[in-house]
Amino acid sequence: MAAAQIFAVVIFVAMFVLIVMDKIERHYVTLGSGILSLIVVFGICMRNGEAVWNILALKGFATKDFWYQVTETESKGINWATIVFIAGMMIMVEGMAKAGFFRWLCMKIAFMVKCKTIPVFVTFMIMSAVLSMFIDSITVIMFLAAVTVELSQLLKFNPVPMILSEIFCANLGGSATMCGDPPNIIVGTSLGYSFGDFLTNTGLIAGICLIVSIIFFYIVFKKELVSDNDKEIDISKLPKPSEAITNKRDFIVSSIIFGCAVILLVTHSVTHLTVATIGTFIAAVTLIAFAKDAVGLLKKTDYKTLVFFIGLFIVVGGLEETGILEIIADFIEKISGGDAKLMIVIILWVSAVASAFVDNIPFAATMVPVIQSLAETSGIALPTLAWTLSIGTDIGGSATPIGASANVVGTSVAAKNGYPIGWGKYCKKLAPATVIVLAISTVYIFMRYL
Repeated sequence: MAAAQIFAVVIFVAMFVLIVMDKIERHYVTLGSGILSLIVVFGICMRNGEAVWNILALKGFATKDFWYQVTETESKGINWATIVFIAGMMIMVEGMAKAGFFRWLCMKIAFMVKCKTIPVFVTFMIMSAVLSMFIDSITVIMFLAAVTVELSQLLKFNPVPMILSEIFCANLGGSATMCGDPPNIIVGTSLGYSFGDFLTNTGLIAGICLIVSIIFFYIVFKKELVSDNDKEIDISKLPKPSEAITNKRDFIVSSIIFGCAVILLVTHSVTHLTVATIGTFIAAVTLIAFAKDAVGLLKKTDYKTLVFFIGLFIVVGGLEETGILEIIADFIEKISGGDAKLMIVIILWVSAVASAFVDNIPFAATMVPVIQSLAETSGIALPTLAWTLSIGTDIGGSATPIGASANVVGTSVAAKNGYPIGWGKYCKKLAPATVIVLAISTVYIFMRYL
């Protein structure tokens, strides 16, 4: 077992280093690491065929609990529920984008506030957070940043402050629900928590922090936004929101499908339909509704991200099967001395710092079994540790340009349109906001759960 543990750790660390270096596409890195884990750790060192099948978890598809779950079951190995759900939501989002839904929504809200810079600034932050509660933050920022640049050229303001604020609020909004950010999907599906569980726990923290964040960014960016925009804008000369709709029928259908997805997610703790069932249903309905473009939607699906998840779950499964994660949990418990507050501070702030520099998805996947072990040995309620982990990984990623995928996309869109955002500019504004939100979250968790 000692050899298996050493190789499991070496493969995991090498995978993390390669992801951070960003020289090889990350889905190749995790898939290669996953295959290496299966061959070296499970095959050569452990010689355990049963463990391999447990990690691949293919038999889960044939069980009732995978599609309809009344009682909580433990998830090990590849979390196929997460993979299926993300794939389904990707297909739905591609259908919505094709119909012009996101561009229409942005332009509609801008016109509602009469295209005045400060009201647009505030409403776009709120919209970024709300949309990211239900749709992947990468997609939200991709469209929001593009429309922000377009509006900035029409209304004559600097789009950088608005794009930075949108990025932060997207990550914050994503922390509010189970489907908002990939780390939350991993935590939710692994531990059996519902959309409502997240909304009433991390959602309340995110709501409080969103208000604080809006005030913070208004104070920080007010001068930059109003300096070039003192004159009135004739909105009658601007392109109308309706012009963003590429196909009225597709627009209506995609809006209805999105509404159904939200309803299914909100009620899945009552209906007992799993996220795998919801993802499959949403994907099927979207492909049927967009029958003529079904092949195109499937081609646009981000398969690289799905492969990234599969490889990642295998590598983390190697750490779990060899007992490495239990060692990490014991180490955290010893450092904290069993003190609940210190343990929460360690999990929250270490998660945040780690997520600021490395991808928060592998970190969350690694930490889920760790907090399970901590809950068993320390006596602290597992949900408390789960909400702490979610907030830390989701919010910490906002601190640097590489901390979350939404950050990379937002700064890339800005640079592509002639507004480069360097590390200095980014961290000077968003790192303090991240620290403020983490401090508020720490106090909130102490007051509510301890």
